[in-house]
Amino acid sequence: MGFAAKTTYGLLALMELAGVEASGERLQVAEIASRQGIPERYLEQMMASLRRAGLLRSSRGPRGGYQLARPAAAISLAEVVECLEGDGEPNGDPGGNGISPELQVLQELSGSLRQQRLERLQRTSLAKLLEQRDALQQAQAMYFI
Repeated sequence: MGFAAKTTYGLLALMELAGVEASGERLQVAEIASRQGIPERYLEQMMASLRRAGLLRSSRGPRGGYQLARPAAAISLAEVVECLEGDGEPNGDPGGNGISPELQVLQELSGSLRQQRLERLQRTSLAKLLEQRDALQQAQAMYFI
């Protein structure tokens, strides 16, 4: 139950923006795409979706670009995943009527896993991802000294 490529790219872009949040800097799509190796056209579409969802602000012009609409600590990964992947609910028979017991057991397991994933995503903020990234970078820097 990993992330779709679209969501992975979106999270990478949001982490870039969270990294410059304190300075108030705006980043342009081309800069983010270059840093993270994301196709620029693809990233533009994701950024537009994130902007429409209220997670990003954009401004035009030579000094324009994107920035987070709210503090990174106030953006949960659940919001990002819902924006980029949808709610992920299956369109099957929710009541289990007319299905085999085996299939019903599998559907219940799937529902439980989806619920656990949602809860974890709701508890994890963009700021938490940035903290984890920074800790990894620091550990790698110390390893190479």
